[in-house]
Amino acid sequence: MLSFSHSPIVSYLLWCLVLLALASSNGVGATAKPKVVGSGYKLVSLVQLPNGGGLVGYLQVKQRTSTYGPDIPRLRLFVKHETRERVRVQITDADKPRWEVPYNLLPREPAPPVTGGRVTGAPFTAAEYPGEELVFTYGRDPFWFAVHRRSTRQPLFNTSAGALLFKDQYLEVSTALPKDAALYGLGENTQPGGIRLRPNDPYTIYTTDISAINLNTDLYGSHPVYMDLRSLAGRGVAHAVLLLNSNGMDVFYRGTSLTYKVIGGLLDFYFFAGATPLAVVDQYTSMIGRPAPMPYWAFGFHQCRWGYKNLSVVEGVVEGYRNAQIPLDVIWNDDDHMDAAKDFTLDPVNYPRPKLLAFLDKIHAQGMKYIVLIDPGIAVNNSYGVYQRGMARDIFIKLDGQPYLAQVWPGPVYFPDFLNPNGVSWWIDEVRRFHDLVPVDGLWIDMNEASNFCTGKCTIPKKHQCPIPDSKTPWVCCLDCKNLTNTRWDEPPYKINASGQTARLGFNTIATSATHYNGILEYNAHSLYGFSQAIATHKALQGLQGKRPFILTRSTFVGSGAYAAHWTGDNKGTWENLRYSISTMLNFGIFGMPMVGSDICGFYPSPTEELCNRWIELGAFYPFSRDHANFASPRQELYVWESVAKSARNALGMRYKLLPYLYTLNYEAHLTGAPVARPVFFSFPDFTPCYGLSTQFLLGAGRRSVSD
Repeated sequence: MLSFSHSPIVSYLLWCLVLLALASSNGVGATAKPKVVGSGYKLVSLVQLPNGGGLVGYLQVKQRTSTYGPDIPRLRLFVKHETRERVRVQITDADKPRWEVPYNLLPREPAPPVTGGRVTGAPFTAAEYPGEELVFTYGRDPFWFAVHRRSTRQPLFNTSAGALLFKDQYLEVSTALPKDAALYGLGENTQPGGIRLRPNDPYTIYTTDISAINLNTDLYGSHPVYMDLRSLAGRGVAHAVLLLNSNGMDVFYRGTSLTYKVIGGLLDFYFFAGATPLAVVDQYTSMIGRPAPMPYWAFGFHQCRWGYKNLSVVEGVVEGYRNAQIPLDVIWNDDDHMDAAKDFTLDPVNYPRPKLLAFLDKIHAQGMKYIVLIDPGIAVNNSYGVYQRGMARDIFIKLDGQPYLAQVWPGPVYFPDFLNPNGVSWWIDEVRRFHDLVPVDGLWIDMNEASNFCTGKCTIPKKHQCPIPDSKTPWVCCLDCKNLTNTRWDEPPYKINASGQTARLGFNTIATSATHYNGILEYNAHSLYGFSQAIATHKALQGLQGKRPFILTRSTFVGSGAYAAHWTGDNKGTWENLRYSISTMLNFGIFGMPMVGSDICGFYPSPTEELCNRWIELGAFYPFSRDHANFASPRQELYVWESVAKSARNALGMRYKLLPYLYTLNYEAHLTGAPVARPVFFSFPDFTPCYGLSTQFLLGAGRRSVSD
């Protein structure tokens, strides 16, 4: 018979129970409680400003916490019905100004200055603050706010289910959503599931040089806006919500809720009543800027390739299209025309100026146009005039008081500061100088997230050359660099899902502790870089030519459509990427950038003949229609395969018949914001089966393109 009193097994089990009890009593091994990030705020005062100036209120934090930093103790609330269809709700620090998108970049009605609580107005005690279309409601303790339609009481945005959190580098607010709401926007990203946002997919917004083949991650543009389409009693009703903030953010869409987690700035919401999709984009672009009118020739077909190594190759491409009887209006150069990849230069051997000018005279006489690429990085080279003039005017972004050193194609570079008025005037002058050298018809601004082959604080190496001569991998960092971890700007307390992998904010871009004009932090202004460059480039071309400028930009922000067109970046020559191109194109129509398209046949690797056949049949109806490829891919101009040439003649023949129609749609876009290429639900908002339709689109109100 077994004696339990002396069993070593029983003794061991009893000892384990004692240890478990001790551990539990000390909290060790117990289920960890989630961190308390904040407890919200209460509204302590609310006044109505005279002359329709809106409401101003003050909020007090309920209980201070330290997770992600201390709470800002007092907040200022500002609410104003700016138009009959638009209401603004802004929440910021009550005692000192915070970073916000500069008004000179995105003109808009100013909010009242922060006064620390001194404001004149009549006490406001009503439960609602109605406008003509929208109504603002609120709760006092805890503070929450909501926006609903005046006519139907339909709630559009309601934060009552979650606490408002506001720290210096962490802002959080959530809204409830009906389960059947169809959401679109929140970009830029490549959405494999189609144009309609899917619950639980990641939506991180932070401009990043990651190729468009990466799915569900932050890409080149920052557009923290969404359209919400709902079917009510058989009628489709739409509205939009913009959070005007340039800082990095994660947006969590759970199906019945949407949560913003933002790492700086302020909460500046704009609500657009709609109630049709077309009305939404009309109201949205009336606030952020109407899409730029494009020159007629821009709706023709464009051909480009990274790897046209000399002018003879370019001449051969133009001749190849002519011989194949495929229409071609615009021929492009990537950086191949440059001398050692330096901006605003010509390669004297492969693109000698006399021969290039003769070529341009010839194609201009035939009605064709010529566009070249410019990257923002300026080569650090004492014999390079562009660099010399930039240094003389002190226009480069700085780190620790010195120009910030990075690396792109020419090797070591400095980045111009387009927030600096001197930087803008310097850029305008350099564009003029280059145009005097080569009468280009438009400019392509690329790598402007800004892209950097290195990360951190870098110096020019002493033990090896950079760039490495004849390197086969010039995109590999050759500077001497160290990670920056000693500032809260380089290592913020909350990590957004940057690059789809919670990467450092400064990974392969400008260090976020670097500074712009007047001490503006890159941490705050990062996602504005491409936008500010597009504005400067638009000013340069407009002043030069006296015509409508054509600018193609990779990095975009809210309002970029008023200055530039966009292509969807480095895609892949696959059937999946052909399909993805439709959703991205349609999203940019919602973002107010209707002149958009993808690289036809794919940027890399080599497409199949059948894929290129089908892609030109689709791409012929992109608003911006261009074939573009990587230097490592085999040639894929549309005349390379006879079957593709035949498809191109048919598809582009139809496009060219539609040019007056496309140009009219561009005019409509400039007047009302209406996208050129539209989701089907724009014309059929009452038909719920089309809410997720992502393989078909409309040109204007009624012409349909199908990729199935």
